[in-house]
Amino acid sequence: MSKELFYAIDQICKEKGISKEVLLEALRSALLSAARKRFGGRTNIDLTIDPKSCTISFFETKRVVETVTDVNEEVSLEDARKVSLDAEPGSVLTVPLAVPDFSRIAAQTAKQVIFQKMREAERDVIYNEFKDKVGQIVSGVVMRKDKGLYFLNLGKTEALLPVKDALPNENLKRGDTVRAYVEQVRVTPKGPVIMVTRSSPQFVAALFKMEVPEINDGLVIIKDIVREPGERTKLAVYTKNPAIDPVGACVGMKGTRVQSIVRELRGERIDIIPWTDDPRQLVARALSPAIVDKIGINEETKTAMVVVNDQQLSLAIGKRGQNVRLAMKLTGWDIDILSESEYSKLRIEEADRTFSPPAADA
Repeated sequence: MSKELFYAIDQICKEKGISKEVLLEALRSALLSAARKRFGGRTNIDLTIDPKSCTISFFETKRVVETVTDVNEEVSLEDARKVSLDAEPGSVLTVPLAVPDFSRIAAQTAKQVIFQKMREAERDVIYNEFKDKVGQIVSGVVMRKDKGLYFLNLGKTEALLPVKDALPNENLKRGDTVRAYVEQVRVTPKGPVIMVTRSSPQFVAALFKMEVPEINDGLVIIKDIVREPGERTKLAVYTKNPAIDPVGACVGMKGTRVQSIVRELRGERIDIIPWTDDPRQLVARALSPAIVDKIGINEETKTAMVVVNDQQLSLAIGKRGQNVRLAMKLTGWDIDILSESEYSKLRIEEADRTFSPPAADA
């Protein structure tokens, strides 16, 4: 075989990221399959490839016998000793084999096997690269939208972003560049499938890890994060280092870090609170941006009653109950919210019931 073939193999390896050993083995398998087909399916035909000298050598192995009954599998002792003086009956002799030009079918077989091995090798390369990216963010270009999926070009392969896992308020167009969180990489008969999302709370957590060095270095820890995609995210952060302000680190100078994330999330609101083991403080902080006046808790039932100023009531509850709903998810506590006027009314009613005078005798 010519040196051009080996040069082509080198180029394919560089372009596709495939190991040269893998492709040479694919070539060997393809040529061997074609050669055996050329000789009626004989299994005693083999070959070697020397990439240094750019040569491919075919040979056949035959058993040395006194009397030949199968010329394809056996060789006479007399003929064997013409090749090797040490040949003895029962030994195996390796003989160089001249292979005529392959027929069109044999050549096609070799081509198909090479392409199949290349596809398998490419799939392995893609899978091995992206299986380690689960839990990370990738950037891709929207190629098309089909059957409820966005197809993102990641360079070597495509990722699938279900429309339901995009942000509710975004309509991605062909050519848009977006970032997404790698949720799953699975192997299918057609190759690895990379599933990504933009709606997961972990997408926001990964964005903060990219934007905030203190989180990436483990100095600031995201204790918990909850989210209603496109609307609001709440995350509780924590640090053991008293010299670090965990909330300030996430917000950044003049809000640059958090604003970068808000832009990526198309304006989604983000509440960052410092984590605490004190349930009263944690519940009060989780209701941010509302300010809590009073709070009472029942640790056995993990319920909390919160009192806020009348003007803060709608802010504490949030649009369609969103703020209090996320606060409950973040803390794990059931929260009831009362306004000051509602609370005062309850106190008065309770006092009336407690101190009501006894009925007069008739």
